[in-house]
Amino acid sequence: MRIGITHRLFFSILAATCLAILCMFLIMQWSITWGFLRYLNTLDQVRVEQIAERLEQAYGEQGGWDFIQEKPKAWMRRLITMPPDDESASQRLKVAGKHGDLPPLPRSPQNMKSTERRLIILDSEQKQLYGARAKAGKVDFKPLSHKGRIIGYLGLLPPKHFLSPQQLQFLKQQKLALVLAAAGVVLTAALFAFPLANRLVRPVRAIATATHELASGTYAIRVPVSSSDELGQLARDFNAMALTLERNEKARRQWVADISHELRTPLAVLQGEIEALLEGIRRTTPETIRSLHTEVLRLHRLVNDLYQLSLSDLGTQTYRKEDLDLVEPLRDSAGIYRAEFVRKGITLTTDISLKNEKVIVFADRERLNQLFGNLLDNSLKYTDSGGELVVSLTCCGNHATIDFQDSAPGVQENELDRLFDRFYRVEGSRSRASGGAGLGLAICRNIIEAHEGTISAHPSPSGGVMIRIILPVAGRCL
Repeated sequence: MRIGITHRLFFSILAATCLAILCMFLIMQWSITWGFLRYLNTLDQVRVEQIAERLEQAYGEQGGWDFIQEKPKAWMRRLITMPPDDESASQRLKVAGKHGDLPPLPRSPQNMKSTERRLIILDSEQKQLYGARAKAGKVDFKPLSHKGRIIGYLGLLPPKHFLSPQQLQFLKQQKLALVLAAAGVVLTAALFAFPLANRLVRPVRAIATATHELASGTYAIRVPVSSSDELGQLARDFNAMALTLERNEKARRQWVADISHELRTPLAVLQGEIEALLEGIRRTTPETIRSLHTEVLRLHRLVNDLYQLSLSDLGTQTYRKEDLDLVEPLRDSAGIYRAEFVRKGITLTTDISLKNEKVIVFADRERLNQLFGNLLDNSLKYTDSGGELVVSLTCCGNHATIDFQDSAPGVQENELDRLFDRFYRVEGSRSRASGGAGLGLAICRNIIEAHEGTISAHPSPSGGVMIRIILPVAGRCL
């Protein structure tokens, strides 16, 4: 049989409560018995004082202990029931009580009979004159004296085994009341433990249900956060995890849709061109072959970008890092694209304001060339003819900053952060022939992160977009 966490918590609370009550019950039972016996022992001290005084008086009147041996029971009853003839007994009563006056001695037949059975009288040589034999150490004997000499000893057996029916009934009632109180506490704990366990487990049950829904693919599930303790933190962490999974699922679906959309366009063009050639609608001319080659190159670039991006995501993209001068790959990349910028009518300016023009970074030269090439190609495609692109490099402290600032058209500020998302385009109607697949900046971000740097997009003073790259340098800038 499967036991739920609610019942487990309920039984745990109930077991802990029962254990605590059991310990308390045993302690209280021992305390009641011990306290009652201590009270009886206090009364016994008073009895011993009174009987000892009477025995000393009777010894003096009779001239010895023969009266005890001749009529022991009659003399014992007389000594036990005889009232004190002076105030000395009352004074001794106060001394024996130690805490003020004690209640008067009960003179019921049961009490007198119990006292009579417990009395032990020894002579001066400690030979037993009256009473049962007692084990050594069980009885404290009080010396009896007459005219300054010891004439005997008087003792009382412990009252533990000589309790009267009234005393036994009193102890029984007290223990019964203690049992009823313990049972009442256990019942009350059981009544409150189950609702408490159910309340404590309710958030866990909600998280368990939501986890089951999450495992089945319902990523929009959320759990309410009703506390600020560990369970509340668990609920917040679950909601954050569910939100992350929901975003990842949306990104995956968008990724598949974007890839299929990007591949469908050049494939549709290729299919149309080839079918036209097969049906004789178009002739095989250099222009036709060039058109087919252009679409194949577009597919090749898209597949290559996807491959590079997947390697970066998996962490399997190789980086051969070395100490190199950041100025060199930046100038080399700008030199390669300079003719393209001139052909489109865009002014390309490099501004490297360094004293000795050496910025040493620990990086992969090939990946930096790919990074700068993607950024230059991106500006070449999106900057209007007649505009400009300014590439600047500055170094301060332990970081080098590279800015790519192009002219119009610009991008809305709320869309700048999304420029690094895969397949994202500011304008959905932009021509794919000039706009690309939207993977260049995503690849740039992965390259920068692999070099422990940052890349961000900002509005350009020239009206376009400024891409800022910050890379750590090896040592301080000179």
